[in-house]
Amino acid sequence: MSTPRKAVALISGGLDSLLAARLMLEQGIHVEGINFFTGFCVEGHTHAIRKRDSKKVKRNNALWSAEQLGIKLHIVDIIDEYKDVVINPKHGYGANMNPCLDCKIFMVGKAKEWMEAHGFDFIITGEVIGQRPMSQRKDLLPVVVRESGADDLLLRPLCAKNLAPTLPEREGWVDREKLLAFHGRNRKPQMALAQEFGFEDYASPAGGCCFLTDKNYSRKLVDLWQARDKKEYELDDIMLLKVGRHLRPQPHYKLIVSREDGENNFLHGYRKQFSTLEIKSHNGPLTLVDGVLSDVDLQQAARVAARFSQGREAESVTVKFTPLNGEATLLDVAPMPAAEIKQEWHV
Repeated sequence: MSTPRKAVALISGGLDSLLAARLMLEQGIHVEGINFFTGFCVEGHTHAIRKRDSKKVKRNNALWSAEQLGIKLHIVDIIDEYKDVVINPKHGYGANMNPCLDCKIFMVGKAKEWMEAHGFDFIITGEVIGQRPMSQRKDLLPVVVRESGADDLLLRPLCAKNLAPTLPEREGWVDREKLLAFHGRNRKPQMALAQEFGFEDYASPAGGCCFLTDKNYSRKLVDLWQARDKKEYELDDIMLLKVGRHLRPQPHYKLIVSREDGENNFLHGYRKQFSTLEIKSHNGPLTLVDGVLSDVDLQQAARVAARFSQGREAESVTVKFTPLNGEATLLDVAPMPAAEIKQEWHV
């Protein structure tokens, strides 16, 4: 018997990559998954922190997909390498700060490197023509193939019949007749196929967990870069952009105010990296201070923090300010009236 051909599947955790991998398994291909950790897709993160999201599923959908398929999943940390994709995308951004085409090119290129290093034969993805306007238009699919260096070793099982045959098809490694011709944004064919395979409780058919596709998150990232006057970020930066109420009363400092106990607990983990404001006379949020405060700024920041405490209607609230690497001080301040908290402060 001939040795089975081996394919590495990009597993995002969405329905499409799950189905594409299953189609290859159905043809006797040895499949292993690869999931690239960029830092911008942390599934279950906010669900685990916030009480209002407590009933939402807390799982890594890529791991769940691999379990359903019965395949090995390789999770590869590309946080540092990926920064250039986010900061300097050759093909630009989508509706928000999502560099989708550059992202796909980069990940397919990394998958090719992995494929060659581990003796695999080809790459599979769950792409469908016309599904995503920035990265899955028919005229852009060849761009991914060309610029990633994958050439015709990249097979897209869900829409392969709409494309020219790839090497795995021409060589008979896979049966082209058993591949599909999905196209467009209608997800009913994928959902029907999932039912046929017995997949239930899969991630939203729209797929995707990337923070960069979120309008509010993207706005906060742009604000971060503008405040620093340069495009840069670390993992802690991008995690914090998902948590708390972000306010910028002045261009040179920002407040990150927790909205509930879960966020309060999470932000406590950053006390050694930021100056903090804590409400001492009433129940209230922990506030991280990103920036350096003058005496005037401190009064303003303390009043804002007090506004979000249970002492918001009190004449005076005691706030503890602990500067980074400094001695803590107590301030008695009048909570800032809601009308004085300007809409433009909200990042």
